[in-house]
Amino acid sequence: MAPSKKKHASGQTCIIPGGFTVLSLQFSSDSVAQHKLCVKEHKVRAEKTSHRPLDRTLFVLNIPPYCSEGVVKELFSQFGTVQSVELRDHPGAFQHSGPQLGKFFRPAEKQGFKVGYIVFQKSSSITAAKSHPHDVPLVVSTEKRPVVTGVQKWIQQYRDSFIQPDKLQQTVDAFMQDYDKRKEEEAEQQKREAEEQQEDEEGWVKVTRGNKGTKARPHSEAANKKTLQKEIGKKKRKELMNFYTWQHRNTQKEHIAELRKKFEEDKQRIALLRAQRKFRPY
Repeated sequence: MAPSKKKHASGQTCIIPGGFTVLSLQFSSDSVAQHKLCVKEHKVRAEKTSHRPLDRTLFVLNIPPYCSEGVVKELFSQFGTVQSVELRDHPGAFQHSGPQLGKFFRPAEKQGFKVGYIVFQKSSSITAAKSHPHDVPLVVSTEKRPVVTGVQKWIQQYRDSFIQPDKLQQTVDAFMQDYDKRKEEEAEQQKREAEEQQEDEEGWVKVTRGNKGTKARPHSEAANKKTLQKEIGKKKRKELMNFYTWQHRNTQKEHIAELRKKFEEDKQRIALLRAQRKFRPY
């Protein structure tokens, strides 16, 4: 099939299958080559997080390696005030695991094309970004905002790799303060829960509900032991017993040993009763 000769009209948006809008990206005003970004409003019902509001988050594909979070924020600031920018190697749900690590302790970032989640302060910025003409490129590097690439970028990364002891100490101190604060909050939370779950004078235990509305059980020693016994019973019922011949033989041996043990215990009990003259067989 011969390629289509139809061209998009000047000043109009370019929409491709999947609901993505194509935006042109140009490294500098002198560059001839252009890069294409695919943007779409982020609408994922399963993601119930405040970090990516469904009405103010723009999903961006094909972000080149020379565009950092700061560069992406400056590029899309022309459509409205940008609240936050998140760049990832692959699309997925927001993950927040523990405290934020300093730059000295983060793993090396992969150099490649990324996907981004841009959160605006107003929902009208999403419409402005999607209605941007495809033939008007977004310029990455300007005189006011130069972007370093190539050898100059490697030199800058090499200089930044040297760690200053005072800055490292400040980062470690801030991390430990945040860690101690979180531990104190967890200890207070556990103390409050323990006080709520203590038995009152009449032996009643107050049972509260969890975060998702599920009924929470009291974390007492008796309740934990009872739950553990239930789990052990379920596990035993699910096990396939006496499937092989050696399993059946071992089961019989254990049963005989248990009967012999009970027999010896009964003999000792009878002997004790006879010694106390309380044994009355008739």
